Amino acid sequence: MPACLFCQIVSRAIPAAIVFEDQLTLAFLDHRPLFPGHCLLIPKEHIETLNEVSAPLLDRLSANARLLAIGMEKGLGAQGAFVAINNRVSQSVPHLHIHVVPRTKGDGLKGFFWPRQKYRDAEHLEETRVSLARVMQDLMLNKA
Repeated sequence: MPACLFCQIVSRAIPAAIVFEDQLTLAFLDHRPLFPGHCLLIPKEHIETLNEVSAPLLDRLSANARLLAIGMEKGLGAQGAFVAINNRVSQSVPHLHIHVVPRTKGDGLKGFFWPRQKYRDAEHLEETRVSLARVMQDLMLNKA
C-alpha cells in the first residue's frame, strides 16, 4: 500500500531508524518517543488492525515484542517495558503496530494515558463479564 507511511518504511522509500528486521516484521525507533528507545514493531505486510492479523503472524509479532523488551533491559538499562497496541481508536497510522517502550521506576509514566472508570455496581461488572465471556467462548470454539 504505497500511501501507507509504514509500508514506505518497509520498502525503504522513506528512512527510519531500524533496530530489528526479520522476514515478517520490522522494528524502528518512534520519531516521537515517550522515552529514548521507544520502538514500533510492525508486520511488513500491510495489515491495518489486530483483528486482521493471522495467528502465525501474531505469534511472530508477540515473540519479537518480547525480544525487544528484553533488548531494552540489556541494551538500554531499562528495568522493564510497556507494550501496547492501539486498535483503530488512537491508531495514528492505519497499519498494525506494537509500541515497545523502555521503562524505569520513577520515569514519570503513570499507568495508562487516560482516566479510569469504575463499573456502576457489581451487577454491571457481572453483566459485562458474562457478555464478553459468551463471545469469547464462541470465538474460541470457532477460532475466529
